[in-house]
Amino acid sequence: MSDTSEIVERLAALSDEELVAVLLAATVGRPTLAVVHAAASVSQGGGDAIADVDVTPATESSPEREFQSTSEVSGQVGGISAVPPVPVPPTGIPAGPELGGYSTGGVPTFESVRDKVEQRVGTAQGMGELDRQTPAGRSADEQWEAREKAARERLDQIRKSLHGNDTEKTEP
Repeated sequence: MSDTSEIVERLAALSDEELVAVLLAATVGRPTLAVVHAAASVSQGGGDAIADVDVTPATESSPEREFQSTSEVSGQVGGISAVPPVPVPPTGIPAGPELGGYSTGGVPTFESVRDKVEQRVGTAQGMGELDRQTPAGRSADEQWEAREKAARERLDQIRKSLHGNDTEKTEP
């Protein structure tokens, strides 16, 4: 059975349930095919494959492996989620907030949020410093200073004119 076309023909002749059982048996313990194994597990009802079952075209699916409805999901067509649930780490492995900056409930930790804010502030300050070192940045700083100086001079003129008007009115 080394001919690929013969294998494909035999697989095509299987029913969906039999093909899923074959996929589960063929992908157990193969890390590169873990996605295929997970998809086959979901389509069969979410259980793990039984590795010691010899799957042949005559193999019938066992009744306990019938499709089991997953939890209800609002807004989904068919009312069930096609996406497998998020894997929960085994009981022996700590799943504290230090794993990826998120708590077990999926909420970002205070430390991870603070680190992101500090990183963004540092990036913004660095960008400002780099901008001021370029000719265009220096030119913008010089233009800003010139406008500030002109604004101060105009404000002084307005104040003097107001004070001049006050003295004229109080003299008569």
